[in-house]
Amino acid sequence: MNLAYVTTQARGATDRLLSAVAERLEAEGVRLAGVVQTNTQCADNAHCDMDLRVMPTGEVIRISQSLGAGARGCRLDPGELERAVGLVSGALANGPDLLIVNKFGKHEADGRGFRPMIAEALALDVPVLLGVNGLNEEKFLAFTEGAAEKLEPEIEVLVHWMRRVLSERSRAA
Repeated sequence: MNLAYVTTQARGATDRLLSAVAERLEAEGVRLAGVVQTNTQCADNAHCDMDLRVMPTGEVIRISQSLGAGARGCRLDPGELERAVGLVSGALANGPDLLIVNKFGKHEADGRGFRPMIAEALALDVPVLLGVNGLNEEKFLAFTEGAAEKLEPEIEVLVHWMRRVLSERSRAA
C-alpha cells in the first residue's frame, strides 16, 4: 500500500504545496485523479473562497458558501464537495497513477467526503497522497491503522516519493 500525507502549519500552505506537486507531475505525464484547492481572498478580507480543481478534467468547483457578514461556523458546501467526489470517482475508474486529495478534513474524519474513495483507491493499488490538518491527524492515523507515511512538506520530497512509487510499481508489473 502506497499512502503518504503531508501536514503544514501556515494557512493555505498545504493547498499551495499539493497544487504545485500536481502541476509538476502532470507536466511529467503522470496520470492524476483527485482534487487540489485554490483559496481566493474575498472582498471582505475575512474569509476566502475555496475552489477545487478536479483532476484530470480541470473542472473547478467552488466548495465554499457565503453565510453572511456575521455568520460563524463552517463555510463548506457539502453538496459541492460531494459533487467533486463523484467526478473524481469516475476518474479513479480509469486507473490513474496517483490519487491526490487536498485534505483529510472533518467530513473525511467523520466517514464522508473523500474517505471512501481513499479506501477504494488503496484497494485498487492506486497510490494516494493527501493533506492532513493537525485537527484531524489522529482520526486519519486511526483510519489508516498507522500505514500512512508522513512526508516533509517540500515539493521535491513529494515528487520524489511519487517517482519512487511509480518505479516500484513498474518493476513489480
